[in-house]
Amino acid sequence: MDAPSSQRMLEIYLNDHLAAATGGVALARRATRNNRDAAITPRLAAVAREIEQDRRSLLAIMRKLDVQVARYKVAMGWAGEKAGRLKLNGGLVNRTPLSDLIELEALVLGVQGKAAGWRTLLTIAEREPRVNTDMLRNLLTRAQQQFDELESIRVQIASEMTT
Repeated sequence: MDAPSSQRMLEIYLNDHLAAATGGVALARRATRNNRDAAITPRLAAVAREIEQDRRSLLAIMRKLDVQVARYKVAMGWAGEKAGRLKLNGGLVNRTPLSDLIELEALVLGVQGKAAGWRTLLTIAEREPRVNTDMLRNLLTRAQQQFDELESIRVQIASEMTT
């Protein structure tokens, strides 16, 4: 069997990131909606809006690179986020403080994955003129800021759980 072409590998790669971004947007919205700390909620809401903007940026990059959206992967990302709600968190039906912590950890990991994707695209941009390197650098910087904010919130929630 022949190896997939570079374009095909790029399509697979970007659609995998789009699936993850779809789940990430849903998770960020849910974490914001379910948060009960008035000081944390606006911070989460700001990050959730940025995560949504980043997903739109990824779609714009895909259009520039003539990459078709694999709708089944987007659906899998959405379904994966829904399945992630079925976790043992110390309560069968109700949320517990552990739910908040686990969601924050998932968001932190998702933002790290997104940043890795932007770094990969920056590498590709060296030989692909359709990719806007300035935009990618801005997205990478924003991902680092999102990581810092989410990690700060995660640590706060973790410390409140243990007091």
